[in-house]
Amino acid sequence: MKIAIINGPNLNLLGTREPEVYGSATFEQYFQQLQQQYPQVSFTYFQSNIEGELVTALQQAGTAADGIILNPAAYTHTSVAIGDAIAAIQPPVVEVHISNVHARESFRQVNYVSAKAVGTITGLGLRGYQLAVEYLLGRV
Repeated sequence: MKIAIINGPNLNLLGTREPEVYGSATFEQYFQQLQQQYPQVSFTYFQSNIEGELVTALQQAGTAADGIILNPAAYTHTSVAIGDAIAAIQPPVVEVHISNVHARESFRQVNYVSAKAVGTITGLGLRGYQLAVEYLLGRV
């Protein structure tokens, strides 16, 4: 199975950005753990702070992956384009958020992604990615 993980803005700062909210591990460290935990999965990983690059990554993964795990980060609340990209591709997309966006600022209650995703995992830290992998593996 091929699973693409796509992360949005500021997730390149995991490990140093607000460790009380996001933890002290970098995503690259966590990604290595996922690869070791699921050797039967061929993972790809992409992160960008630029909305258009995330749209392109979704479109490319739409032809190459069996499933996509997307953390659109702050673009969740602003990007119609990312929601449209999810709707335009075939593989299931699981939306993941490390923090519980529902317990945060009121502007984070707007979400342009969830309605297009097959499901959303929020507030469970990096473990949300593992749960998304488990879900995608169960769909096979």
